[in-house]
Amino acid sequence: MSKFSEKLKELRKKYRITRLMLAKLLYFTVSVVALCENGQRECGFDILLKLDEIFDTSTDHLIGKTDYKN
Repeated sequence: MSKFSEKLKELRKKYRITRLMLAKLLYFTVSVVALCENGQRECGFDILLKLDEIFDTSTDHLIGKTDYKN
């Protein structure tokens, strides 16, 4: 599992957002969110930026480059 998929799952659970809720925010299906969390699909830069907004974090944190939130 990639750092991104681990961080995505961790942040989603921390913010108590279900896969369905996140899918709706990203205009994805639940299965696409599951694939991203399982490391079987990568997200584009536009999705990373949207995730940054949803979870109030930085792209560096999301991809595991840094442990710092911002």
